[in-house]
Amino acid sequence: MKQKIVILTGAGISAESGISTFRDAGGLWEGYDINEVATPGGWNRNKELVLEFYNARRKNVREVKPNAAHYALKELEKKYNVVIITQNIDDLHERAGSKNIIHLHGEIMKARSSTNDDILYELGDKDINLGDTCERGSQLRPHVVWFGEEVPMMEKAMHKVSEADILIVIGTSMAVYPAAGLVNFVPFYIPKYIIDPKIPSELHINNLVKIEKKAGEGVPELVAKLMELKN
Repeated sequence: MKQKIVILTGAGISAESGISTFRDAGGLWEGYDINEVATPGGWNRNKELVLEFYNARRKNVREVKPNAAHYALKELEKKYNVVIITQNIDDLHERAGSKNIIHLHGEIMKARSSTNDDILYELGDKDINLGDTCERGSQLRPHVVWFGEEVPMMEKAMHKVSEADILIVIGTSMAVYPAAGLVNFVPFYIPKYIIDPKIPSELHINNLVKIEKKAGEGVPELVAKLMELKN
């Protein structure tokens, strides 16, 4: 039986492909107030503004490509059972070929009904505009988790990390909750790796190897070592 590697990815891995991030935005993201475009209250106040914001984010995603880190993670599937749990709403993991992905914060390339979370649509090359509705007549919204909303995939993610034989954390400071709390469900004795150029000094996790590099450099290096272990 293949060992299970569970990988947590954050904004850092996508930033290297050119995806905009509000990690250091101080409440503004490309000139938008996050409270107005990424909260249920903002949606209720100005749906057109929220749709405009996410249409721009979606355009950004379409224009970029997976980077070396994304492709390296795909390679792990040749010798390991790999689960990727990502905080990112882009589809770069999928486009790199990874098969088993849990999107904690939703998927920007999908739309859903504003009244029924189970009604989903693939957007392809389309945007969402005011007046676009689902088959039941409700306005479509981005299929993303806004600040203040529940994270519906958390329970599934907790279950996956509890089964891990190896944990890899990439491109995240482990400061965004509830995602950061997933490390509390990982078996304490398994090997753990974190790859990020800015690893918090106060991060103390048992059996943790810190790799202070960008994902595009650190991930291929770690993947090469893990693949060698299986030769």
